[in-house]
Amino acid sequence: MFKSLLPAALLAVCATAVSAEEVHVYNWSDYIDESLLKKFEDETGIKLIYDVFDSNEVLETKLLSGNSGYDVVVPTGSFIERQIQAGVFQKLDYSKLPNAKYLWDKIKDRTAQYDPGNAYSINYMWGTTGLGINVDKVKAALGDDAPVDSLALIFDPKNIEKLQKCGVMMLDAPTEMIPAALRYLGEDPNSKDPAVIAKAEPVLEAVRPYVQKFNSSEYINSLANGDICVAFGWSGDILQARDRADEADNGVHIAYHIPKEGALMWFDQMAIPADAPNPEGALKFLNFIMDPKNVAAASNYVNYANGNLESQKYLDKSVLDDQAIYPDAATMDNLYTVTAYPPKVQRIVTRLWTKIKSGT
Repeated sequence: MFKSLLPAALLAVCATAVSAEEVHVYNWSDYIDESLLKKFEDETGIKLIYDVFDSNEVLETKLLSGNSGYDVVVPTGSFIERQIQAGVFQKLDYSKLPNAKYLWDKIKDRTAQYDPGNAYSINYMWGTTGLGINVDKVKAALGDDAPVDSLALIFDPKNIEKLQKCGVMMLDAPTEMIPAALRYLGEDPNSKDPAVIAKAEPVLEAVRPYVQKFNSSEYINSLANGDICVAFGWSGDILQARDRADEADNGVHIAYHIPKEGALMWFDQMAIPADAPNPEGALKFLNFIMDPKNVAAASNYVNYANGNLESQKYLDKSVLDDQAIYPDAATMDNLYTVTAYPPKVQRIVTRLWTKIKSGT
């Protein structure tokens, strides 16, 4: 074994210098204009190591186990709430985030329910969870009066049974699917009462046999390619599928609908883990993302709204004027939010979801 002759203090300095040249970011898949990654490196001289995940549960496992190795992570609001309570993140030094002045007060007010005072996180993107459909195939299966703007499309067994032949996918996300089922029943989607949550089980069990797959990323390409006809997923993902189909000119026509019963409004927040190897570099990345032109480029690419008001000057008109991305006031009023489940309730939710997915 080689044994270094360098003093331990010098080795520590060298290690710090190396870590200061890298920023490790862990973000959702298909969630940024990749040209921004190179732009960050060119502007800062910092090497960006960019990894992706496709579920909050995967991210949370890494964070709670400690030593994730990441400098910036992007959990959803309802998850960051309990992660803050667990001491997972460090407070942001806003003196080093001058671009925070561009953050949108309307969105900050909403994210404060998860992160009081927005002390630990900034909003990256926000959106809704709803119905992505292959217009022609759904019409062929259900007729002209198909309830494409209703949760009945996926939660009424009579409808989803007919859609099974052309393919249905749903998110592998209990914190999305269970509240949606409760909303369909007219119950409080944010309920923490196990008795209320249990009411979602028969709804989900009844449609489970007709779901091709529970997955939180695969449905984008499946929808774009015409391999499935319905996806219950995130707004921007479905709009990406629409755009990919249009670019491919493959005859697949995709539409996104916010359910008339109401939809989840979610927020993905950028935060710095308490044990981040390079917190100073992380702050530089956050400030870079909060530059209105940069986050506008990200929104234009991924078809999601962002929490930066100034960025709207640089958004493509097709993005800013699309009510599937930036809903009108009446639709916004019908959107709901959910907060974290207490640990005991979370265990109940996890067991319920495992049972639903396994079909046993």
